[in-house]
Amino acid sequence: MIRSREVRWSLVAGAIGIIFLFAAPQVFELFAIINLTTVLALAILALSLGLVWGYGGILCFGQTTFFGLGAYAYTIAAINIGETTGPIFIAIFVAAAFAAILGYFIFYGRVSDVYLAVITLTVTLIFYSLLRRTSGPEYKIGNALLGGFNGVTSPPLNVPGDPSNILFPEHVFYVAMAALILAYFFCVWLTRTHFGRVMVAIRENELRAELLGYDIRLYKLALFAIGGGIAGMAGVLFANGIGRVTPDIFNLYNTALTIIWVIVGGRGTLIGPILGAIALFYLISGLGTQATVNNNLVLGIVLIVFVLLVPRGIVPGVIGIWDRTQARSKLLRKEKRLRRRRTTRQPEPEAANDG
Repeated sequence: MIRSREVRWSLVAGAIGIIFLFAAPQVFELFAIINLTTVLALAILALSLGLVWGYGGILCFGQTTFFGLGAYAYTIAAINIGETTGPIFIAIFVAAAFAAILGYFIFYGRVSDVYLAVITLTVTLIFYSLLRRTSGPEYKIGNALLGGFNGVTSPPLNVPGDPSNILFPEHVFYVAMAALILAYFFCVWLTRTHFGRVMVAIRENELRAELLGYDIRLYKLALFAIGGGIAGMAGVLFANGIGRVTPDIFNLYNTALTIIWVIVGGRGTLIGPILGAIALFYLISGLGTQATVNNNLVLGIVLIVFVLLVPRGIVPGVIGIWDRTQARSKLLRKEKRLRRRRTTRQPEPEAANDG
């Protein structure tokens, strides 16, 4: 029952995404479409952390590392190769490979969860610091200057096999939306496989899973690499949405924001982090138009409220309310049927005895 309900909700979410894919370019203006492309990239980043943290129990502060590596790898490869189809796969591979290398030392080194968070955060800040110091002409990879603090301009996507045919922003939106839908259904499928069920078992009780004969280190490493690859794909789309990639992509603000998206949307779900990223992006964008309230203050309040009052997040909370409402309505219908049966089965009163 629970599994069929989850599949139903996944199909509903996918159907809404497909409708939005075709409807948005007909409704919104160009500037809104460009913003939506950026939002979709961030939603994929949130999805990657939702998979790693929500289903693997791996609190990683390094998703922005893989996100940034994907953006930089795509940009540098596209500048050197002269087209963008191959660099997309290069970016995903670089992000996944770096996640696998980092994860190998973490998981096979038996690093605890707390130190894992610290290590991944430290790696993120190292990339941020190093790339800010690459402003000289000597800092280049092939023909691509790293640009230091100013970053490097990302080549726009082109039609596969035709580098001269550049995609317009509306077409890039279609690519980003299709990537989000495919990534979402891939993650849904993955969590339904034997691998996904084992990861949930490891999240709930590592020792019990290990005693059952599963190599928890290998499973964690595989999930960590998959999450890194998805984050790398998000970085490619982000670079196309912004048109430029800078070291700020690795900063502490973005690292913390990714965690907040998952907390707000709902850890342990896949649609929750996506909705959390979209909602908070537009909340921050709206606050950016005024100077009265500080954005960081609002984010801090949102985080405190959800940690203390809605610890499960929006989506699990809404599903819980829905389930309780459905259970209550079923109970009321059952009680009505029972009362109706008692009324129909009540015996007729005996006739008075005339003597």
